[in-house]
Amino acid sequence: MEPDLFTAAAEERRAKDPSASPLAVRMRPRVLDEVVGQQHLLRPGSPLRRLVGEGSGGPAGPSSVLLWGPPGIGKTTLAYVVSQATEKRFVELSAITAGVKEVRAVIEGAKRSSGAYGKETVLFLDEIHRFSKAQQDSLLPAVENRWVTLIAATTENPYFSVISPLLSRSLLLTLEPLTDADLKGLLHRALADERGLGGAVTLPGDAEAHLLRIAGGDARRALTALEAGAGAALAKGEASVTLASLEEAVDRAAVKYDRDGDQHYDVASALIKSIRGSDVDAALHYLARMIEAGEDPRFIARRLMISASEDIGLADPTALQTAVAAAQAVAMIGFPEARITLGQATVALALAPKSNAACLAVDAALTDVRAGLAGSVPAHLKDSHYQGSATLGHGKGYQYPHDLPGGIAAQQYAPDEVHGKRYYAPTRYGAEARYADVAERVRARLRGESLPEQPGESQS
Repeated sequence: MEPDLFTAAAEERRAKDPSASPLAVRMRPRVLDEVVGQQHLLRPGSPLRRLVGEGSGGPAGPSSVLLWGPPGIGKTTLAYVVSQATEKRFVELSAITAGVKEVRAVIEGAKRSSGAYGKETVLFLDEIHRFSKAQQDSLLPAVENRWVTLIAATTENPYFSVISPLLSRSLLLTLEPLTDADLKGLLHRALADERGLGGAVTLPGDAEAHLLRIAGGDARRALTALEAGAGAALAKGEASVTLASLEEAVDRAAVKYDRDGDQHYDVASALIKSIRGSDVDAALHYLARMIEAGEDPRFIARRLMISASEDIGLADPTALQTAVAAAQAVAMIGFPEARITLGQATVALALAPKSNAACLAVDAALTDVRAGLAGSVPAHLKDSHYQGSATLGHGKGYQYPHDLPGGIAAQQYAPDEVHGKRYYAPTRYGAEARYADVAERVRARLRGESLPEQPGESQS
């Protein structure tokens, strides 16, 4: 049986008994105006509008579209709406389970349908980045000859995961994450629409807030959780999806955390202060609360990078490297796997020796500069590479440190106004103890004091 017949059979069953379909399927938009979010793609005259023939007298544009974005934001929905608006057959394949054989079967079916019935086919291929180069190559003839309208979806950067010939023949549309406002509108529609719950239950504010948190910007997850909560409430004879019913249905406790309010800043602050205080268990608790509440993992990673410099500094110079590597990994993998990376970085930072000496040093220097202590650069340090600089005395008397024992020259570097000031006051914690020793010896050398050279000592 061809893959499109599976789709047709499923649609027939759903038409006979709509309630047999999941709420997320029943609430699938039928026209572009019902699509939630993605307003940047839905403006009048946009490529997506032209693709379905709006405002141009008929379908126009390329026969291949690439939809790039995170899960649950409407990639499948957009493909379905395009097929409905253009009255084309809709066939859905997943690159996880399908191969070249299934793709060729769809293409042959599309040719027969077009020849026998004059009905074109929309092939929606999910997770196209999972197809090998050879598998993606098999799509090219169908795209070039317009045997199908290919709409492919990917959660990975298509410039790295899709072959160039297919990418160059496609319209690339980048989908944005859904906001809480987008999901709230979708939930209200599902509660009232006859295709959805038809007013059978209500959703109080606290339950709605919890539902938005656990959805994490995923429309499918939001509707699935709402359906589970409504089912639990109706089974108990209740007309309201209470927070307790929702928690019971989705087996997930409500985390008291508002991403846009005080709790957002309170929990983030508690995470950083727990790391600063070296309480690894408390830090992991607050990290878990942020993850469970659907916090943007990039926000968490940014806070960890700041903590690595502000609270650890040179007591453990690898802390910043760890935090930056975690941020890069989080940007590449996202949740749920990013929780492991964030956990690893949080543990490393919490247990690292602490020092804010570097933070205090730069702030002290900034205070002086803002107070006007920014005198002239000493003449021997000024640029002496241009014609005429020598007549101005630039570079005169400058000592090249590399030519001297120990690599340190006893000369003035700071302006007169701040000469002799000490901004950096290193601690004796962790690796910074070494920096403390080096700083004292270097400062003595700069003052012209003769000290015994230590093994490995340099101007660093």
